[in-house]
Amino acid sequence: MQTGFRGWGGFWPQAAMAGGRDRLVACIGACLGMLLTQWISRSALGQASPWFIAPMGASAVLLFAVPASPLAQPWSIVGGNLVAASIGVACAQWIPDQMLAVGCAVALSIGVMFPLRCLHPPSGAVALTAVLGGPAVHQLGFHFVWHPVLLNSLLLAALAILFNNLAGRPYPHRVPIPTSHATADLPPIERSGVSREDLHAVLAQHGGLFDINEADLQEILLQAEMHAHQRRFGTLRCADFMAKDVITVDAHTPVALAYQKLQQHRFSALPVLGEDAQLVGIVSLHDLLAAQFSPDDAGTRVWQVMTTEVITARPEDLITSLVRPFSDGGLHHMPVADPAGRVVGMVTQSDLIAALFHEPLP
Repeated sequence: MQTGFRGWGGFWPQAAMAGGRDRLVACIGACLGMLLTQWISRSALGQASPWFIAPMGASAVLLFAVPASPLAQPWSIVGGNLVAASIGVACAQWIPDQMLAVGCAVALSIGVMFPLRCLHPPSGAVALTAVLGGPAVHQLGFHFVWHPVLLNSLLLAALAILFNNLAGRPYPHRVPIPTSHATADLPPIERSGVSREDLHAVLAQHGGLFDINEADLQEILLQAEMHAHQRRFGTLRCADFMAKDVITVDAHTPVALAYQKLQQHRFSALPVLGEDAQLVGIVSLHDLLAAQFSPDDAGTRVWQVMTTEVITARPEDLITSLVRPFSDGGLHHMPVADPAGRVVGMVTQSDLIAALFHEPLP
């Protein structure tokens, strides 16, 4: 009895990990998408064809409910529907037997979408519509591919881009790209953790198609590792191990004096302060070399050579949040600032390594 219950449990899937706001956004977006789709269908077919509205409704579920899915990206809907409509019309015209035409249209559409990286499940219904859509669709011939299919797909994708971004959900979904080291080596995190090759091997062994981007899966695994580390080793924060006696320079300090401070204290970078002692940049030996610095230069000021886009930490940030920017982000030093933007500490790679080494084991 217990075994049978477990077997039937597979028919009840895990709940979708979506909050109330995401569900509301999905519903509103789908509603707007269907209003647009129905209007275009009426203009092309003379009436709202249920055969054509159906695949667009399925596309709306993907674009507005799961916009991070590889199957929901703009090229997926535009390319997938364009391929499926073209193949569907061709099969309808060149294969007399309708049953055979239906099977060939869907099968060929899937076969072409795979190499073109535009796999989109509703496109199978588009191919089906081209064959079974009736006289209104058949009379359009290949014009059906451009209007309403391509036009509808482009406008639905554009609406998804606008609506999702206004709702605070980045779309198209951007895959995080690790910092390049210009070498054949893997990024540091992948050398000791799960690499892209590891994922390839496991996914190939498992078989099947997963509705998640490979890079997203790798990021999820990394975040899970960080969460497990935090759970096992405690809550060590920046304030616990950062250097508090921070050597800084003013934005109007001559670069020659900044270079002297770097040499004197054997630092590779110094935070740069502006008015009210707030952080406005960071100046490093690399910045000085890039600016062709000369120790005799008395006219150039720090603000002219400093880096203004500074990644900072907060005193309360956990040590696990620093691992990624220091390892894969290429950082060697990170200022620690309070909510007002004032520098209260400095963390270096050496500080991070020492803190991880001295952290007590569970």
